[in-house]
Amino acid sequence: MAQFSQEHLELLADAGVPVHDVPVDRHAVMNPLDELKYVRRVRALVRQERANVFIPYTIKPVVFGTFGARLAGVGRIMPMVTGLGSVFIDNVPSRRARLVRGVAVGLYRTAFKFADTVYFQNPDDISDLRKLGALGRSTRVDILAGSGIDIEQFAEMPLPETSGGRPRFLMVSRLLADKGLREFAQAARIVKSRHPQVEFALVGPADTNPTAVPIDEVRSWNWITHTPWLDDVRPALAACSVYVLPSYREGTPRSVLEAMATGRPIVSTDAPGCREPVMEGTNGFLVPPRTVEPLAEAMQRFIDRPRLVEEMGAASRRIACEKYDSRFVYDPMLRRMGLLPE
Repeated sequence: MAQFSQEHLELLADAGVPVHDVPVDRHAVMNPLDELKYVRRVRALVRQERANVFIPYTIKPVVFGTFGARLAGVGRIMPMVTGLGSVFIDNVPSRRARLVRGVAVGLYRTAFKFADTVYFQNPDDISDLRKLGALGRSTRVDILAGSGIDIEQFAEMPLPETSGGRPRFLMVSRLLADKGLREFAQAARIVKSRHPQVEFALVGPADTNPTAVPIDEVRSWNWITHTPWLDDVRPALAACSVYVLPSYREGTPRSVLEAMATGRPIVSTDAPGCREPVMEGTNGFLVPPRTVEPLAEAMQRFIDRPRLVEEMGAASRRIACEKYDSRFVYDPMLRRMGLLPE
């Protein structure tokens, strides 16, 4: 149960929520026998729990979990598409990526036929899946404001005192190329060459994804302080002035919402999912994905105008409270489930 901390498991237990570990390799190429086993286990667990609503997220649970829930007779299936993943990022995909994308589109199309409502985190994912034929016009869809954020857990934090008032930049991400990791490293090197006292931090573990950046390469970036893992990211956010995520594509990045809730301005990309939380010039800046110089220049603006950190950080906190508070994000889904009045 590596995806849940012991603290989370205890909170679920205290709330009377049963937890079942159903292993699934999110990176492995789809193996029919493995996926069939997963379908059967989901079906058995759904029957055991007598579930009448099934809410899967990430591609394999959305597809194969939906099949299992359907076989178990669940009447209301409500998948959450929290991003399309690396296979949908490249505009000119390789032959292997085209094959995997084609399979994914077909599976999505079949699974969505059984859905009551499919929930997305940005309109680009809806549009792209419709263009690819994975999402029919008759399928009911809705958009949630990301995964929501606990604005009390991620409370506003004072900005750190830094040497000469220079901002500290932070990126939190698995070590993946399509998170814009290499662009962050190269842009940080440019800024560091101009301002040697400016600090850059990276928090994130190695990964088995095909786009993973080797850990030895990350260790070679001696101008960036790398922390492989934190159980609680809030101390890292408290120590930073500006949060950076130059990802190629997201659903809505939770790490950005966490940074916003603590009162940090954002530098991200004008890409699906990444652009949603950022109001250009209000709580941060957007740069073209896969670019280095514009990213460096966006960070440079906070060095040239230090007051932007405080002003945009306050705007981030306000936007997080008004739009991304988890107490309200899931209201559309709860209404659809009949747990809130329409």
